[in-house]
Amino acid sequence: MCTGKCSLCISVSLYPIVLLSIICNILLFFPDWDVKYVREGHITEQVKYMGGFIGGGVLGLIPALYIHLTGEDGCCANRFGMFFSVVFAAVGAAGAAYSFIVALLGFSEGPLCRIDDKKWDTPFKNGNLTYVSNHQMWATCLEPRNVVQFNMSLFLVLMGASCLQALLCASQVINGLAGCICGTCNRKEGP
Repeated sequence: MCTGKCSLCISVSLYPIVLLSIICNILLFFPDWDVKYVREGHITEQVKYMGGFIGGGVLGLIPALYIHLTGEDGCCANRFGMFFSVVFAAVGAAGAAYSFIVALLGFSEGPLCRIDDKKWDTPFKNGNLTYVSNHQMWATCLEPRNVVQFNMSLFLVLMGASCLQALLCASQVINGLAGCICGTCNRKEGP
């Protein structure tokens, strides 16, 4: 497979990951499918960092678009374009790292929830992830309903998506370096 076709394959694989990251980050703003928690500021702190939107979304979409343009004809037109695809892939990998770190922090600290009549807190913050397997601890969160499962599942999806994004961007770095150093596979076709 030539470096251009490989670039095209990588970029097409990045698009659904970018979309998934953006959707997960948006959903995290609406625990229990209600907007009142956003209005009242009762959202987990890591959600506000927008790791899925910025890191997995914007910083994943820009490289995906450039890499797609680089490999659009199936074979790359020049070494300079492949060099820039390496730079953009590195940006995508950095975005994936940001998304992963924010999601990991959100997963490890647990959700912000109401734990008694008026107090909102992150009750699992210093629990060393014991809340993940201890389902009885989830009852500590009175509101929003099922916020522990909601946050855990979406942060896990964001971690998985960011790992895939990082792997694809690392693949493009290798592919781009090969295209930059070894040349592209432009073939002249007959009339």
